[in-house]
Amino acid sequence: MPVELDRLQHLELFSPFADGQLADLAERIEVRDAPTGTQLSHEGGGGYFFFVIEAGRAAVTRDGETLAELGPGDFFGEAAVLRTRRRTATVTALEPMTLLVIFGADFAKLTTDVPAFGSVIDKVLAERLPH
Repeated sequence: MPVELDRLQHLELFSPFADGQLADLAERIEVRDAPTGTQLSHEGGGGYFFFVIEAGRAAVTRDGETLAELGPGDFFGEAAVLRTRRRTATVTALEPMTLLVIFGADFAKLTTDVPAFGSVIDKVLAERLPH
């Protein structure tokens, strides 16, 4: 069952998408809920999904050090899907969360099919990946 378009339209990340593209994207998104304490990704683990936070907050850690806190509209998982094939950080739910999840192959295709979206993701990758 596709995600309702209004759930995507209010997220800035998806603003580069035309209506038809957004409808296609909605078909490819799975909604997942995660309780407090859920480890959404594990540093060094395989990465097959891209996550957008719809509700809730998560902590991002690497080597046990907190790097950031993410909330609604933020996303993670792009590095493992597009570049490293392994998770570069651990992401843990700080409170109950609702996530919009895109399978990695679909996500990778979106970054090339919608160049403005790909540019946003490339900019974030440059900021997040360790040098």
